[in-house]
Amino acid sequence: MKALNKSKQRQAILDFLCTRKDHPSVEVIYNNVRDVIPDISLGTVYRNLNLLADMGTVKRIRGLDSVDHFDADIRPHQHFMCTECGRVEDIFLEDPSVVTAMEDQVRRHHDSVTGSDIYFYGRCSECLDKLPES
Repeated sequence: MKALNKSKQRQAILDFLCTRKDHPSVEVIYNNVRDVIPDISLGTVYRNLNLLADMGTVKRIRGLDSVDHFDADIRPHQHFMCTECGRVEDIFLEDPSVVTAMEDQVRRHHDSVTGSDIYFYGRCSECLDKLPES
């Protein structure tokens, strides 16, 4: 792949994303990067995020709200998605070999498997705390 030219917009997007653990949407990223680069367009943010995701520099996560969220932590990990508020949280398994074993089983039938994305669904602790007591 061709080396990318440096871009202050792309760097500002990546710098912002690296400070976050909450997997922000394009709109959240755009609104925050505008504080640094006021004339940046939403289209520029979309293009750069898609480029960074295609390069593997960030991870694109399709949320339950059908909105793309972005994660600068590209280490192997899974995600929890709250079915109530849509929050996306990182999960780092205590025994990641479980995922490797699953991938190995799938490779027996599809040897071109290069990785996996595993999502867990339920209510986050904040949404559970809001439930009325029965």
